[in-house]
Amino acid sequence: MNISKEQIDALNAVVTVNIEKADYSERVDNVLKDYRKNADIPGFRKGHVPMGMVKKQYGTAVKVDEINKILQESLNNFITEEKLDILGNPLPQENETLDWNAEDFKFDFELGLAPEFEVKLQGKKAIDSYKIVATDEMIDEQIASFQKQYGTLSPIETAVEGALVAGIFQNEDADISKQTTLELDNLEEGAQKLFIGAKVNDVITLNTKEIFKNSQLLVSQVGVSQELKDTIDVDVNFTISEINERILADLDQELFDKVYGEGTVKSVTELKEKIKSETENQFAHQADQFLLNKVTESVIENTEFDLPAEFLKKWLRTAGEKELTAEEAAAEYEKSEKGLRFQLIEGKIIKDNDLQIQFEELKDFAKKMIANQYAQYGMPAPSEEDLEGTAARIFQNQDEVKRLSEQLMSTKVLDFYKENVKTKAKEVSFEEFIAEAYKNDEK
Repeated sequence: MNISKEQIDALNAVVTVNIEKADYSERVDNVLKDYRKNADIPGFRKGHVPMGMVKKQYGTAVKVDEINKILQESLNNFITEEKLDILGNPLPQENETLDWNAEDFKFDFELGLAPEFEVKLQGKKAIDSYKIVATDEMIDEQIASFQKQYGTLSPIETAVEGALVAGIFQNEDADISKQTTLELDNLEEGAQKLFIGAKVNDVITLNTKEIFKNSQLLVSQVGVSQELKDTIDVDVNFTISEINERILADLDQELFDKVYGEGTVKSVTELKEKIKSETENQFAHQADQFLLNKVTESVIENTEFDLPAEFLKKWLRTAGEKELTAEEAAAEYEKSEKGLRFQLIEGKIIKDNDLQIQFEELKDFAKKMIANQYAQYGMPAPSEEDLEGTAARIFQNQDEVKRLSEQLMSTKVLDFYKENVKTKAKEVSFEEFIAEAYKNDEK
């Protein structure tokens, strides 16, 4: 067997595989011998079918199968040994003169080669890097939320602003009958006014389009289906069964301990500092993701190289479950070209800067994420033993391992960007970040 490569240009090559009878004959004979042992043909005892008959019936199919196996093995080995960096998969060239009754065969495969290039990290301008700060207003809102969450309810006779009103929504024709408790602060202003001054057993009539500030509440509190929540327009009666006023929790040590654990926070000042730190840590993830996206866009734009476009379009025609037309493949290439460029650039950054992932590093990353999830839901920090056990269960799921690996590598690439790309620090509020960072999306 002989394999050779013809370089068409920097991005395209043709590999020719010549297979002779000596390359496949023994393999074909061995398969046919196995067929003969198990062949069940009327008129012959099992295992005693004449070899000539076996060859006549199965010979060509076995020959084709074994030659294809040899082709795949030899082509893969050649690509590995020659260290060819290919895109997509080798494409067999059509051979209209192929005769499976011949003894020697020649097969040609087109290859699309990955381009050689240098990554250009820095564009003409520095990239904005945001630090999102928690405003005093945001901190005060969170404190009020804690006071509300850990407060108490006190029955009152007449509904007032901010009251909680229990009762039942009903509309027989619309098949609505739902027990619920309304927080008047969640209602539209007009709906709130209808409740102010109301008492137990009063019936309030509301239109479904004018009840809540957020239409999603029609699903959870009125019983409207998800599909109808934005279109339903009917009147519903709400019969009041109970009215309560929320008494906010005092800003004292008891509240601090309930929120953050005993002794963690000891004053209002420390409470504000804790909220500020946690909020800004959460914002940091959003700012980092934005920076990663912006640097990635800049690097793709500034790092120029050609791709074997015609080869890739041809490959895309047969790469999926359904064969595409030439026009469909060209459209698919246009959609995927930017992603392919990013994969090549990121792969080169990872390779050139040895951004590898070690198992212990990945395990520590998983444990940190688990601990953060506990904190996010206000649960006590897990013990080291619990972290180890949860991480071990995660690593039994290959999809989860892949997801975590991708997240960790994304973090490594971001850290690399922070150290090597010129950025311009900007300190903003969350509202300013949203307005500025995504202003281009609105154009």
